[in-house]
Amino acid sequence: MALDQAAQKAAAAVRAAMEVQPGMVVGLGSGSTAALVVESLGARLRDGLRFFGVPTSEATRLQAERLGIPLTTLEERPELDLDIDGADEVDPRGELIKGLGGALLREKLVASAARRLIVVVDEGKRVARLGGHAPVPVEVVRFGWRGTAARLQALGAAPELRGGAGDPFVTDGGNHILDCRFPEEADLARLAAPIKSLLGVVEHGLFVGMHPTVITGQSDGNCSVHAF
Repeated sequence: MALDQAAQKAAAAVRAAMEVQPGMVVGLGSGSTAALVVESLGARLRDGLRFFGVPTSEATRLQAERLGIPLTTLEERPELDLDIDGADEVDPRGELIKGLGGALLREKLVASAARRLIVVVDEGKRVARLGGHAPVPVEVVRFGWRGTAARLQALGAAPELRGGAGDPFVTDGGNHILDCRFPEEADLARLAAPIKSLLGVVEHGLFVGMHPTVITGQSDGNCSVHAF
């Protein structure tokens, strides 16, 4: 029987958790797939594995504390052995879109501090081109966000304030997110630097040039492992 999306994610999460070795400092990602990894790491902790985690969101921190996972910070441990996280899209070059869960800033800080990045996905997250399904989340300061949106429009984006103007989403860092759609012909990897340079932009969800190892849960019950 073919595995559904939830089962694919669960299989990949268990496989990824096996990459953690004793004594490692590990980035703990955010989102539904990363939460499955954290649960698997909690089980390994109960079996005797000792490691430290650096959570990428308040939700992940609370989950890790509930499981008894010892936590540290980037200030205390600025270099991590490994970061394990999910992704909203992965293209054939290993470039990513992340941030639909709203934790993209901390996720990128932790990923950038890690010697190795493992990305855990189901088959549906593997895409031919970035932006085909998911928008590009752009975290922006709240003050003057409409002006920032206009600057994004000048780059070809169609930005939408997450949550709407009446009840906008607020990140753990106190910022807003503009979910940006781009024309089909846009090379999003090439737009990463121009987006980051815009006044009012804090960070964006294009994770490019990070050379992840992608673990994909498959419908046949197996997991593929591809190092980029």
